[in-house]
Amino acid sequence: MTDLPLALVTGASRGIGAAVAHQLAPTHRLLLGGRDAEALGTLAKELPGAQPWPVELTNPASLAEAVAGIDSLDVLVHSAGVARLGRIEDASADAWRDNFEVNTLAVVELTRLLLPALRAARGHVVVINSGAGRTARPGWSPYAASKFAVRAFADALREEEPELRVTSVYPGRTDTEMQQEIFKGEGRDYDASHLLKADSVATAVVTAVSATPDAHLTELILKPN
Repeated sequence: MTDLPLALVTGASRGIGAAVAHQLAPTHRLLLGGRDAEALGTLAKELPGAQPWPVELTNPASLAEAVAGIDSLDVLVHSAGVARLGRIEDASADAWRDNFEVNTLAVVELTRLLLPALRAARGHVVVINSGAGRTARPGWSPYAASKFAVRAFADALREEEPELRVTSVYPGRTDTEMQQEIFKGEGRDYDASHLLKADSVATAVVTAVSATPDAHLTELILKPN
């Protein structure tokens, strides 16, 4: 196990993050990032070579302390996210701040802190974005803006750090607890049969991470079939 590459997955306690952790487990040692230490501990018991990495991503001091022992990192998957929706005329400043704090600024700061470790391993950064990071729809502006911003961050990182691979993944609507809350807010009945599966998104992540050294998958767009 100690010879396997190391991957850090944020948002690993559920949804897409948990699915990514499961699919990376056979080939990577894992740090399972998230707020829910109990859920992370339960998941770690299921995955050989995995250990919980509980942290508050929006607290820079906590992040700096958490990354202190990571000297080399092969894969960083940003899967943590929030979705506070609303129309521009109705969405509060807090809704905008929450989206940007988690979906953009936490990604930026964690990546910045881990750049020495990523450089040491010539590593790979994967940002789980969203269809909303490519098209802004009515009622989604605070969330979409944060995803457009993190798209720009990933593009800039790719240009500034040519020794790293940087992949943005844009899933359409995916069967997760977050999506259930979105449907509820939209006043719609939840029907998972028309959504992507979290495992399908995880497979796209693993495809990018396992690409041969000559290949750099910069963007992957997934839509429900």
